[in-house]
Amino acid sequence: MFSWREDPGAQCLLLSLLLLTAWEVGSGQLHYSVSEEAKHGTFVGRIAQDLGLELAELVPRLFRVASKTHGDLLEVNLQNGILFVNSRIDREELCGWSSECSIHLEVIVDRPLQVFHVDVEVKDINDNAPVFPMAVKNLFISESRQPGSRFSLEGASDADIGTNSLLTYSLDSTEYFTLNVKRNDEEIKSLGLVLKKNLNREDTPKHYLQITAIDGGKPELTGTTQLKITVLDVNDNAPAFERTIYKVRLFENAPNSTLVVTVNATDLDEGVNKDIVYSFNTDMSTDILSKFHLDPVNGQISVKGNIDFEESKSYEIHVEATDKGNPPMSDHCTVLLEIVDINDNLPELVIKSLSLPVLEDSPLSTVIALISVSDRDSGVNGEVTCSLTPHVPFKLVSTYKNYYSLVLDSALDRESVSAYELVVTARDGGSPSLWATASVSVEVADVNDNAPAFAQSEYTVFVRENNPPGCHIFTVSARDADAQENALVSYSLVERRVGERALSSYVSVHAESGKVYALQPLDREELELLQFQVSARDAGVPPLGSNVTLQVFVLDENDNAPALLTPRVGGIGGAVSELVPRSVGAGHVVAKVRAVDADSGYNAWLSYELQPGTGGARIPFRVGLYTGEISTTRALDEVDAARHRLLVLVKDHGEPSLTATATVLVSLVESGQAPKASSRASAGATSPEAALVDVNVYLIIAICAVSSLLVLTLLLYTALRCSAPPPEGACGPGKPTLVCSSAMGSWSYSQQRQQRVCSGEELPKTDLMAFSPSLPPCPISRDREEKQDVDVDHSVKPRQPNPDWRYSASLRAGMHSSVHLEEAGILRAGPGGPDQQWPTVSSATPEPEAGEVSPPVGAGVNSNSWTFKYGPGNPKQSGPGELPDKFIIPGSPAIISIRQEPTNNQIDKSDFITFGKKEETKKKKKKKKGNKTQEKKEKGNSTTDNSDQ
Repeated sequence: MFSWREDPGAQCLLLSLLLLTAWEVGSGQLHYSVSEEAKHGTFVGRIAQDLGLELAELVPRLFRVASKTHGDLLEVNLQNGILFVNSRIDREELCGWSSECSIHLEVIVDRPLQVFHVDVEVKDINDNAPVFPMAVKNLFISESRQPGSRFSLEGASDADIGTNSLLTYSLDSTEYFTLNVKRNDEEIKSLGLVLKKNLNREDTPKHYLQITAIDGGKPELTGTTQLKITVLDVNDNAPAFERTIYKVRLFENAPNSTLVVTVNATDLDEGVNKDIVYSFNTDMSTDILSKFHLDPVNGQISVKGNIDFEESKSYEIHVEATDKGNPPMSDHCTVLLEIVDINDNLPELVIKSLSLPVLEDSPLSTVIALISVSDRDSGVNGEVTCSLTPHVPFKLVSTYKNYYSLVLDSALDRESVSAYELVVTARDGGSPSLWATASVSVEVADVNDNAPAFAQSEYTVFVRENNPPGCHIFTVSARDADAQENALVSYSLVERRVGERALSSYVSVHAESGKVYALQPLDREELELLQFQVSARDAGVPPLGSNVTLQVFVLDENDNAPALLTPRVGGIGGAVSELVPRSVGAGHVVAKVRAVDADSGYNAWLSYELQPGTGGARIPFRVGLYTGEISTTRALDEVDAARHRLLVLVKDHGEPSLTATATVLVSLVESGQAPKASSRASAGATSPEAALVDVNVYLIIAICAVSSLLVLTLLLYTALRCSAPPPEGACGPGKPTLVCSSAMGSWSYSQQRQQRVCSGEELPKTDLMAFSPSLPPCPISRDREEKQDVDVDHSVKPRQPNPDWRYSASLRAGMHSSVHLEEAGILRAGPGGPDQQWPTVSSATPEPEAGEVSPPVGAGVNSNSWTFKYGPGNPKQSGPGELPDKFIIPGSPAIISIRQEPTNNQIDKSDFITFGKKEETKKKKKKKKGNKTQEKKEKGNSTTDNSDQ
């Protein structure tokens, strides 16, 4: 009997195995052990608790266990976090003859993605009995063999390991044979049958023995084999090998017919008994027989199949040499063949647990994928390193042995790069090295980090008034750099109040297309500028948005007819009654027709025409074309009728023009009757007009106060601007010119004083005229009045204004005290007389030559004193002596017309000025009574002058 407990070498082997196992335990993150053949549900370990995970987060974080090759053997109960046996575990099936056997598990949880490595050692139990290669073994022993002769036998094998595989042998009691077990320096146990006494074939030709193998497990398991010994007659010398053990090294993948080793045996007999035949032991496995060939004559072992180191690292070949004697005799030797590894296997890459797509705002070190690499080679040939495509925002981080994590290394921006094609390269350490690659497509998922953006921060839109309801006036468009729903832009109004009404009652915006619609007809007289904001908001979470401002300017149309101011008391049926002494001379102002137009520009520019009488007779009256003043064309005489019915047609300049008709009843009386009638009329009008005096006084005081404050501000601004010393030639002296207001409300000019605003840093800015508040009104002599009170030829029409004007945005804003003058227009004196360039207002057109000019307004100016010039960028330049029909005093709501006087032509002053103010429409009730009072005063003054003459 043989026992490992009595063998010191076996104890050293066991200690080495224990140390190796302890080292393996320390190299993993977690280590458990379980016995093979454990029942289903057997407790292995509290894996969740050992990994520091809470039971409640196992399911939400998708806790799962994976194994590369044995995924179904072990399982985790997600309710209690216990690792248990799920199916039968057979250590011999998993690891074969290996002394170490473990199951490597990968525990993966998400949110965030983590991976843990667990090694479960499978412990061997004594579940395999020893097995002999053959149930019946035939031996042929010559009777001439001497006692002590040893006959080699194949021992039993046990699939278990450790003490469970340590075998002892026993032989049935016999007087001829005994068992002998030898252990050489290669830890190879050799079982032999030793002859104790001489055999006598004649006495016992055959012997039947039973050998029993007993393992070291608890409980012990046994295996048996039968020996059938046939006693042969004399061939008393057996072949003998030169060496009992041959050690050989062979490179894997050696080609066929490669010589491995040559074994040699000799026989001391003579003749046929000396001839030796070599053969493999009859107990050799089919795998060895398929890979190697043994020449029976010369004993050469050669390769005849594929030799793969990864399949088997070594081979143990048993060779038998048998002579040809009768009975034949044999000897045995062992060839230990070590296979040398070469670098013939590519590394293997496995990419799993991809967390795709990756949000572009993911934090750094976010795990994208788990990568495992392996190489079936050994040593440096099996050492694998991983690398990643350069210049990408990702990197590989080694987590455990040949396991890597693909993590985010720098910030992502989907708008710059929406996807990455990564190439992972695994390269071994062989020479030459082999490598393998794997591609990973990483898509960057969009997050809502870009707000919709408009091309402009503000848009200007022009819409004609009286538009049809629901008409499309503009389309806003915003672009969002994000994708999918984060780039889906919807539009809406930023609600606010417009006067007493909500903005949504005027306009609406289509949520998807961004089209802006006017919900109702717009009235410029009610609303000149509609300014609002449109919001663009995407569909992201949270949504982002931006606003754009729309300035909708309502363009005027001629939709308001001239409105006659209410006639003063004394009219019959809406007509104005006037008493005129027959003694008045030519040019005497009889009455004045007052009318206003709610429109603006040309549409509010009014002209007056006197309709011919019914009898066809020539009446001695005319009406001022632009003033509405009715005056006599000649001295009255006795032939003229006592009563005249005058029809005055008031017409604007719109397309088409709209008209109104005023009726004036003129009664001619003798000179003595006129004062009495005037006194009676004045007495009748005193009481209603007296009520308006106080109101007019307050209005005048308020207007004067505001005007004084404005002039004071302009003077202060001028003083500050001119405080710096101007460059040479910047503010040269010029011919002074004064523009002032006459008592009639018109504008005239005087070459008395001009203030120019200069800056020391640059050329003088000629876009501002400052008028001194201390200057008196322009004097108008009596002689000049009389010179003007002559008949005018109505066939000579004034030159029409430039038709290229349009009502600019800044002029409309000027009504709200936000007028700014362009640098292109000035009012200045030239060498040949004062030059007048068009004062223009700011507009949406950025170029000064674009002709963005305000509607024509102006005052009478002598053509011999003024010339008209455009800005330096405008190709339109007036010629010598040319004068525009209208010009604008910036910031003033008055429409000022300019008429050119022919040389030596006397025109009545009443045909000199027209006002077209929107404010007059709003205040016509207050001004109506004031105008009546003024007309009476003028009437009385005119009558007094005529009487004196």
